[in-house]
Amino acid sequence: MMDGPERCHFDMDGLRYAGLAWGPEGGVPVLALHGWMDHAESFATLAPLLAGCRVVALDLSGQGLSGHRAAHASYNIWDDLPQLVGVLDALGWERAVLMGHSRGANIAGLLAAAVPERVRGLIALDSLAPEPVEADFITTLGAYVRDTRRALERPARRFASVEAYAARRRAQGNSGVVAAALAGRALVADGDGYVLQADNRMFASSAVKMTAADVEAMLRAIRCPVLNIWATQGIRQRPKLGALVAIAEAVIADYSVAEVAGDHHFHMEAAAAGQIAEAVLRFVARL
Repeated sequence: MMDGPERCHFDMDGLRYAGLAWGPEGGVPVLALHGWMDHAESFATLAPLLAGCRVVALDLSGQGLSGHRAAHASYNIWDDLPQLVGVLDALGWERAVLMGHSRGANIAGLLAAAVPERVRGLIALDSLAPEPVEADFITTLGAYVRDTRRALERPARRFASVEAYAARRRAQGNSGVVAAALAGRALVADGDGYVLQADNRMFASSAVKMTAADVEAMLRAIRCPVLNIWATQGIRQRPKLGALVAIAEAVIADYSVAEVAGDHHFHMEAAAAGQIAEAVLRFVARL
């Protein structure tokens, strides 16, 4: 096991993507994508357990140490896709395994559907696709416009200390271990306090949300084998997300699903990460 991850970065289309890498250069290529308001270090417990894999975890745009998108740009879940293909090119990975958690799993699924020739396998942790909505298109678009204007005008969120940020995450349901692990890369010291590095627009409504038909079309377009691991106390309990499993079983030719004890950030807890790693290594071995 390595002492720690390698730091890396990729400059793509005017955006800098920061990241962390584990494992041998010649290992099975795995691109890891984190959840909403997390960052690459969320894989620091799981990635070192994936023996024989070269895991590169990115801070997605607007989060962690990665750059913010231009003021006129947006943060829809498909906005990173062209740059992610660029990262695969920069790494020299013609075909890679994608591993995503939560929002990162949704992004990974969209990438697998959009450019199937670049993806040899998909590992989705406590999500698989966006929760489908039937909201009125114009209502959603209006919320996006209003939220984005407010976000651009609002100063970055401040915290008196790293512990204050961790306490906020605990109050939102994260365990103490998870909250502490996510604090460092999320903040930057500023005067007598800390500022959240994430772009305020990450809190804005999406401009467009996917309907049930959109989500099913996405799942139908996935050609690679899929390993979908859910946390027993995660988000699968939401009816619309739970229903995605049945759809995936019907439309994805090579789809396997499993559960591991833990909450939504189970991959950051040692016991659950060990079980996830065993399942992932079995999956990767047969690709």
